[in-house]
Amino acid sequence: MTVSSPQPASEKASENSFRALLPYWQVTFASFLGWFLDAFDQTSLMFTLPDIAHDLECTIGALGTVLTAQAIGRAVGNTSWGWLSDRYGRRIAFMLGVVWFGVFSALTGLSHSLYMLMIVQFMFGIGFGGEWTASAALLMESVPARTRPVASAIMMSGYEVGYFVAAAAQALILPHYSWRILFFIGLAPALLAIFIRIGVKESPVWLRNQQNRQTRQTAGTPKQALRPKFVMNAAAFQAIALMSFLEFQKAAIYTFYPTILRGAHHLTPGQVFWPITLYCFGSFSGKLVCGWLAQRFGDVKVMLAAIGVVVLTIWPFLSAPTWSMLLAAAIIMGAAASGIFALVPHYLAKRFPSDTRSLGMGLAYALGSLGQGLASWLVPVFGPSTRMLPISAEAFVVGSSAVTAGIAMVQPKHLPGEHMEGDELPVA
Repeated sequence: MTVSSPQPASEKASENSFRALLPYWQVTFASFLGWFLDAFDQTSLMFTLPDIAHDLECTIGALGTVLTAQAIGRAVGNTSWGWLSDRYGRRIAFMLGVVWFGVFSALTGLSHSLYMLMIVQFMFGIGFGGEWTASAALLMESVPARTRPVASAIMMSGYEVGYFVAAAAQALILPHYSWRILFFIGLAPALLAIFIRIGVKESPVWLRNQQNRQTRQTAGTPKQALRPKFVMNAAAFQAIALMSFLEFQKAAIYTFYPTILRGAHHLTPGQVFWPITLYCFGSFSGKLVCGWLAQRFGDVKVMLAAIGVVVLTIWPFLSAPTWSMLLAAAIIMGAAASGIFALVPHYLAKRFPSDTRSLGMGLAYALGSLGQGLASWLVPVFGPSTRMLPISAEAFVVGSSAVTAGIAMVQPKHLPGEHMEGDELPVA
């Protein structure tokens, strides 16, 4: 008679993690939707770069400065919203972020010069970065400990859904209407702000910290001693370094992907829809799978495996000589390159204490945004022609992947947020 062995706790946790998130569906859905709307607005710019260049009578290289301006805005938004979120609450910062980037997305459609576009995209970047910072901290502090990797994956998969919807919209709109229409759709985030106001609760960790401060203040503790101090320790430095190179890698992979498809592969906007769709499908699936795998094998092992797949896939992704190879590479690259980002909120949250968590996560993403901006500038500089653009991107992806893997393999002795103050939250 065969006796079956008991199911390992890690497997049982993996099976129940999605079900355990159901009582927290409002904050999970709001975080997913915020990143979805962010992605739609940001990737609309990528899809329309050739059209904007034609309309504004400038080069793709000149538009690289617009992407850099957006990245600098993201850095400002990440850090300022991190402070705002720690000081006044995750929820209010989240609401303000989605309204902010929605307004400036719509204003992008009214830009009639390169300089105006740079200013508007800089302002858009502030809201773009701020929304992520506040929503990521809110989600990680609102859901039970064992569900955080999956919650992180669900939130980050919103980007791929937004990317997919933007691809579908550009395929329908660009052949018949102006590129400006895509950005006018960006006013939609106002509806999400209403949902956050009505259906999403404030972080219980932030509320507890506020209550503790009030108690200490009542007991006579000086105000200066109550102010949280950000500490740049080894864990914080690793978080910032990893995000800088990871964002650089991701920007080199996909920022000019639609442009390469239309230029080097001579695809129409309608044809571009198909590799982008498969990339988004792979990304969405990859993020959920990576979130599940991280519960069993840990963040670092999953990250390293995904980085290896990125390096092996980058050439066929950008330079495949056949249509079928191009489509296959799009699925694999989406799963690997985007799958890494499924782990980012959870990875960063563990490296900062709750008092300065949002600021720390925002700072890491801020400097990562600068890495993205640098890649957006360097790739077209070293690849000024249709033939050289994919080669430049491939070289930068391989180099940044190697550095990212090296940083990920270092394990700090102390992770301030590894055992978060909300770990005792009940699991349904």
